[in-house]
Amino acid sequence: MSALRFRDDRPTLIGVVHLPPLPGAIRYGGLDVSTIVDFAVRNARTLDEAGFDAVILENYNDYPFRARVREPETIASMAIIAREVIKTATIPVGINLLRNSGPEAAAIAAVTGASFIRSNAYCEAVVSTEGIIEPVAREVLEVMTRLNTKITVLADIFVKHASPLHRMTIEDIAKDCIERSLADALVVTGPRTGEPPDPLLVRRVVKAVGTKILVGSGINPNNINDYRDTHGFIVGTYLKDEEGQIDPAKARNMVNIVKSLAKT
Repeated sequence: MSALRFRDDRPTLIGVVHLPPLPGAIRYGGLDVSTIVDFAVRNARTLDEAGFDAVILENYNDYPFRARVREPETIASMAIIAREVIKTATIPVGINLLRNSGPEAAAIAAVTGASFIRSNAYCEAVVSTEGIIEPVAREVLEVMTRLNTKITVLADIFVKHASPLHRMTIEDIAKDCIERSLADALVVTGPRTGEPPDPLLVRRVVKAVGTKILVGSGINPNNINDYRDTHGFIVGTYLKDEEGQIDPAKARNMVNIVKSLAKT
């Protein structure tokens, strides 16, 4: 599987496949894993064919979440799904195992050939409906060391659906996340899924650190131009139809809009 690389000519565009509830989740309804695999492969292919630069597989529907996934059947299912998507995708595949199972996601990525992970509380402690979520940077890097591999880490800061348990500025957290926790890129979100961040807040992060900054929630055709100075977008909610599938027309439209943001 190809590595995740950020584009130089325009912002990088990453699409999210929100998986149905996985085995081990409270809301799992007995759906056969092969059916979930088909769902993931089909939706990842839609993003691939539309021209997205990468895709993230996310256990979005496993709520209510634990701070960390403990169920082995959930981890095993995600590994099977990831492996099958990777076999058919021509773009890099990433893993986000909610709520903050970065080490588990890194292990899945390492054994399946996925290129990157996203971690919601990689370098800062936060409080959320799942309780206090502790940072996992050290554990993620230990997984890479044990498995002798390098996986790109996209780290959220001031993540949605949570509040930081500190008084540091977003600039200081951004610097620590890169310099001390060794994240490869940072993700800035709004307060909730589907809600965009304050553009001024995003610009503060871009100015503070010399690394890649992505907007990780709420991006749609009406507001994307507000974030044209960032390095990429992670888009999920806007792309879905009423049944939770990726809408091909919306996916192509998003690609065309991002192409219009070509850097000069």
